[in-house]
Amino acid sequence: MRKIFLFLTASILLASCASTKELEAIKAKHEQTKEELLAVKANLTKCLVEKENCEDKAFSLESRVTELKKDKENTLQQVENLTVLTQGANDNIKETLAQLSKKDKYINKIREAASKKDSLNLVVAFHLKRELQDGIDDEDIEVNVEKTVVFISISDKLLFKSGSYTINDKASKVLEKVATVVNGQPQMDVMVEGHTDNTPVAAGSALKDNWGLSVLRSTAIVRELQEKYNVAPERLIAAGRSSYVPLVENNSPANKAKNRRTKIIILPRLNQFFDLLDQKVE
Repeated sequence: MRKIFLFLTASILLASCASTKELEAIKAKHEQTKEELLAVKANLTKCLVEKENCEDKAFSLESRVTELKKDKENTLQQVENLTVLTQGANDNIKETLAQLSKKDKYINKIREAASKKDSLNLVVAFHLKRELQDGIDDEDIEVNVEKTVVFISISDKLLFKSGSYTINDKASKVLEKVATVVNGQPQMDVMVEGHTDNTPVAAGSALKDNWGLSVLRSTAIVRELQEKYNVAPERLIAAGRSSYVPLVENNSPANKAKNRRTKIIILPRLNQFFDLLDQKVE
């Protein structure tokens, strides 16, 4: 009986020891499971956070892509506009260059014409000097090229009596030689300018003032050239300048004598110049 009791006691103790070990093992397993669960939760939380960050990044990237697309569209539009502007600028530059080329051709034509005219003026001046010096060597006759015209300045003492507009005999020889050269240049006009000093006309004279005297003197020369020396009247111009374009001051008898003069100007016809301006440049 005692043996049976001991056996049962031993069995119970053994069973109790086994249950304790199992319990300890279960507890250990439980703790391990809890730790694993905590680790899983931590990983899950980390994944959720990373997912949220990824979603934010994805949204940010999507927004950036949208912005880049808009920038690309704007850039393409600007390039297109720049291309249009550049094409327009190129067209304007080409047109400007074409216009400048035409103007250069036009200017060259004007220069060529001016050069020819200057050369012609020098020839006319040469012939006038030769004609007038042939038998007439007088300091009161001046032939020169002034700007674009040839002019002959003749002292009035060779042409008129003081205060008169009647041509004297001395004038014939001078006017005949002038007409010889003028008739040799039918493409040029002739303007006769009368100039006086500032001495008023004599009281009781039919003339009102020096305007009248200067005009009548130029008209007398024009008539002489037309009627006596056959200069075409359509080429002749009569003009009076009175005392308002003096060569020197009217402060002495010698200076007043210099200012009393008739100026015969040989110049190209204005219509020829205007025809040149109207020419189209190819």
